[in-house]
Amino acid sequence: MMPAAAGSAYNAVVRGLTPEEQQTLITLLRRTRWAALATARDNEPLSSWVAVVGDEPPGDFLLHLSHLALHTRYLFTNSRASLALTDLDEDRTRDPQTLARVSLQGRIEPIARETAAYEQGRSRYLAALPHAQVQFTLGDFHLMRFMTENARFVPGFGRAHRLDAGALQSLFEYRQKES
Repeated sequence: MMPAAAGSAYNAVVRGLTPEEQQTLITLLRRTRWAALATARDNEPLSSWVAVVGDEPPGDFLLHLSHLALHTRYLFTNSRASLALTDLDEDRTRDPQTLARVSLQGRIEPIARETAAYEQGRSRYLAALPHAQVQFTLGDFHLMRFMTENARFVPGFGRAHRLDAGALQSLFEYRQKES
């Protein structure tokens, strides 16, 4: 039975995704620690690899980025960004187009130091990536939150689904109640 709070966003997700695909998407969003970040400034695109930590609501991420990095400077000019996450390509005999992947579109906002949100984000980030402790002592790093607006999930070759932030939230709520 569908949870009352999930509403039509849940229906849209369930109609298109198998239970296995739902679990794969949740796993990608919850366990990924390394993602491709796409930014742009003045029609100049840039992609970079960055460490990420899943945040709330589901599908949002924390990033800890140096102002010395070009992608961070781009974000201070244009907060629109995309994160790409994928399954690991461990089986060299497997067609990489069959790997599950998700591309998230949204915006990134810095979290102001000396705020409760910063301390909560810092704690969450360090719980997932304790080796990052040293970067929190450096003045050029900024804790930022990526806020997902929509996602394009490809669970394998020939299948693709578009989800908005509400659908992701509903999917997580439903799957949490199922477990």
